[in-house]
Amino acid sequence: MKLERKKKRKIIVREYQLEIGTVQVFENYLVTNFEEGTTLTLERAYQILGIAEIHFKDKKFGYISLRKNSFAIDPNVYLYLRGLDNLKAFAIVSVKEIDMHNFKIEKLFYKKPMKFFIAYENALAWVKRRVK
Repeated sequence: MKLERKKKRKIIVREYQLEIGTVQVFENYLVTNFEEGTTLTLERAYQILGIAEIHFKDKKFGYISLRKNSFAIDPNVYLYLRGLDNLKAFAIVSVKEIDMHNFKIEKLFYKKPMKFFIAYENALAWVKRRVK
């Protein structure tokens, strides 16, 4: 008899459709996927931070940014994010070389645990370890 280990299903707690893209909330992390050409300003980031506050108030959580589309980020967003004590992991997922270069710059502004991944599954595993 062969026993197989069942994969734990990732259940979306809530999904938000914003003007700038989609935010999916899971048990202890959230995933964003922004629209092509979007500029993530601090004002727009407040929407995402509000969502995080609703779901993760006084609870550790991680953030995964899927970089399927090209978009711009105001560096001030990172200055604000690094003040969130309960944000324990920030992962960027992309296969684009330009995103890898941008990551090096973004990391200078954030200055907390932040990693770049090519595979979503690897990013998710890292975020889950950091949030435990």
